[in-house]
Amino acid sequence: MSFATTTDAVRAWAEGWAVSRGAADPVPQPWGVTIDIGLPKAVTRHVLFDEYACDETTVRKLLHKDAAPGTWIKFVEPPQAVAPWLAEGWEYDTPGHLMSLELTAAMAAPDVPTGYTRRSWTRAGLTRVLVLAADGSLGVRGQVAVTGRTAVVDQVETNPVHQRKGLGTLMMRTLQAYAAQQGAEDCVLGATDDGHALYSTLGWHRHSPLTGVFRA
Repeated sequence: MSFATTTDAVRAWAEGWAVSRGAADPVPQPWGVTIDIGLPKAVTRHVLFDEYACDETTVRKLLHKDAAPGTWIKFVEPPQAVAPWLAEGWEYDTPGHLMSLELTAAMAAPDVPTGYTRRSWTRAGLTRVLVLAADGSLGVRGQVAVTGRTAVVDQVETNPVHQRKGLGTLMMRTLQAYAAQQGAEDCVLGATDDGHALYSTLGWHRHSPLTGVFRA
């Protein structure tokens, strides 16, 4: 693990996530960054970098009851840490985990199982990968955004019809290899509980919880 602190990891994650989602560049704040997204249900995202930023005054200011719908906030703290300060109208996102992996130049994309085809394309630092079944249906998808020496793996999703066939592992190792080939030295991501279970077996390190709340 080459991230010295959780703050370093979440800063890299926020920067790469913005590239992955086609959002605006992160704007520095005293407590982290603000990222404009511009979607109806996700207008703006605030990311707090560490537990020291997650103080009552800061959190209450961000979580006030008159915040605009479509406002999202991410904390590297468990849900119970911010629960006392949630105002009316805020909801929790799916629980998450901030994780990272040190890459090596020797990483190579694994072979695709018989009956499947891998396709990929890269544009503006973002590589998207599809693995298709023989009938052309989606097996698994994912993407990785490279921002200098770090990369963010994002939106890895396996078609339920093709689960438990090793496609999730195939996609992760493919994205890791593509990131390393583009000069990245470390990968970081926000994982669900299911993702955390898989990524841990692939050598990923958990830094902290990743709690999300949003104003519907």
